[in-house]
Amino acid sequence: MSKIKKVVLAYSGGLDTSVILKWLEDEYQCEVVTFTADLGQGMEEVEPARAKAEGYGIKEIYIENLQEEFVRDFVFPMFRSNAIYEGEYLLGTSIARPLISKRLIEIANETGADAISHGATGKGNDQVRFELGAYALKPGVQVIAPWREWDLNSREKLLAYAEAHGIPVEMKRGKASPYSMDANLLHISYEGGILEDPWAEPEEDMWRWSVSPEAAPDEPTYIELTYQKGDIVAIDGNEMTPAEVLTYLNDVAGKNGIGRLDIVENRYVGMKSRGCYETPGGTVMLKAHRAIESITLDREVAHLKDELMPRYASLVYNGYWWSPERKMLQEMIDASQEVVNGVVRMKLYKGNVIVAGRQSDTDSLFDESIATFEDDEGAYNQQDAEGFIKLNALRLRIAAGKGRSDL
Repeated sequence: MSKIKKVVLAYSGGLDTSVILKWLEDEYQCEVVTFTADLGQGMEEVEPARAKAEGYGIKEIYIENLQEEFVRDFVFPMFRSNAIYEGEYLLGTSIARPLISKRLIEIANETGADAISHGATGKGNDQVRFELGAYALKPGVQVIAPWREWDLNSREKLLAYAEAHGIPVEMKRGKASPYSMDANLLHISYEGGILEDPWAEPEEDMWRWSVSPEAAPDEPTYIELTYQKGDIVAIDGNEMTPAEVLTYLNDVAGKNGIGRLDIVENRYVGMKSRGCYETPGGTVMLKAHRAIESITLDREVAHLKDELMPRYASLVYNGYWWSPERKMLQEMIDASQEVVNGVVRMKLYKGNVIVAGRQSDTDSLFDESIATFEDDEGAYNQQDAEGFIKLNALRLRIAAGKGRSDL
């Protein structure tokens, strides 16, 4: 413990990391550098972190707007794979962690810090994600994970510690613990409180980014998304940066009641966990990306991507973004996206994301002259199908002849 002279803390300014800041100073007798990443959670959360750190006498405070890097280098590459964990989760928290780990290590190198620290609990996935990323980028780094060391093992104890040390706590509801929330441009997550009972329905006033489908407009909203190499580059003909794309989609989709999710997921550390998520823009992006791929990707390429996607999603969820296997998969996925160019028209209506049209002037493999049920003028010889079917049926006929039929 005495060897730690300076530590870089991933600091949100919330209850956990505010307590950790004070605890690090007292327990390790070390200098603390705070790092707050603005990933789109809102200035109302970012700026108070600066004020709090200054109030605690922190000399080196890093507040960085990483929104463009986050969407460009992490969210967009992940969505090229159509990644979704356990059939539902769009990995909003998971994909933010490798970027935070990267900056923690870079800041540690810049400031000469001996260690990094984070506020992830010993029961969750984030401790794994932060630390796998840190070790991949700086093998010898020391990591301090207070939740695995101290005895402040409940929200109530944290609140008591905060009160004893004069640490302000927002959203304090009497003696009740506030929700544990995490937000970035891709999503906002909710855990704790009544959500720890998987039978309890979330309170309506918990949701922040979306209206309920029942309260959404009675008229649908249409938008057109322009794709280049698998990424959205314009909406309704207006060119946008990656962060601008996601910001716009979050707004328009949230207003249409899109993106709410309530799931029980399997954490990497072994337990089941119930969480609620709002991912309005990401929900639209996933549907639209599959739509543009449906006309531009070769069948076997598309099917291979679908087979590999669960593996890719698990790598992101479990914290292996910086692993060689994720990088290998990414290179293959990105190669497939060279032809994913065109426009998708989406219809957003009361919680539903509907593909209303898709086209690609340069890379579409959809040939109406072949697919038509009308006269195809010789583009496809239907008699060829007879031999195709018989060849594919050969092994089935042989097996049936040996008495292996189900009849």
